[in-house]
Amino acid sequence: MLLDCVEHETGPAPAWTVLWLHGLGADGHDFEPIVPELVRPHWPALRFVFPHAPVRPVTINGGMPMRAWYDIRDLDLANRAAEEGVAESVRQVEALIAREGGRGVPPSRVVLAGFSQ
Repeated sequence: MLLDCVEHETGPAPAWTVLWLHGLGADGHDFEPIVPELVRPHWPALRFVFPHAPVRPVTINGGMPMRAWYDIRDLDLANRAAEEGVAESVRQVEALIAREGGRGVPPSRVVLAGFSQ
């Protein structure tokens, strides 16, 4: 099942996709307002895809449920991420990239960006 996303196209038949992952506790709307600042008039049409991470308990925040790409268990990098959550997020991002291929944008024209997590 694909993640819910916010999408913005800068023109018809986008040739490129920017897949942008939000930070901890935010959602896909977080970076939507910055799109006009990122594009230039002479660029080809772009599709910005801002997925919403699943809501899950985040250990480092007292177990509070929030949007997160994975559970953050500790500040120590060696113990920080719950491996199963990272693997799940990888599968979800790969599914979104595959969907873009079906929409005519090959993986070589997908830019993956992210913030925070």
